[in-house]
Amino acid sequence: MALCAAAVLAGLFAGCSGEPTQLHERQDAQQAERGKRLLAQYQCGSCHAIPGVAASRGMAGPSLQAFSRRSYIAGNVPNQPDALRQWLVEPKSLIPATTMPSMGVSPEDARAMASYLHTLQ
Repeated sequence: MALCAAAVLAGLFAGCSGEPTQLHERQDAQQAERGKRLLAQYQCGSCHAIPGVAASRGMAGPSLQAFSRRSYIAGNVPNQPDALRQWLVEPKSLIPATTMPSMGVSPEDARAMASYLHTLQ
């Protein structure tokens, strides 16, 4: 019985090694890097200045500098991950009168793009 209890405790403590956290952080970094590439691919820089994204000097839309520190998306929508993903997929579903066009962003791509935008301090 004592051997069984020791094995269970050892298993529990093994889960506290930090390795899952490091894996999660690595996956987050990969997702953000993919999002950065997608922002270039969808040509978001045609309208927005986006730090870290080549040739993104647009001025029709707001700069996305320090995006993670903003309270709102487009001045009206709380800057939360789910809302940002929805905004990237279909902006008019959140603000019907917005000038932000729907660019055909898939939900999967929006997740990666939002991940990158939320790294911008």
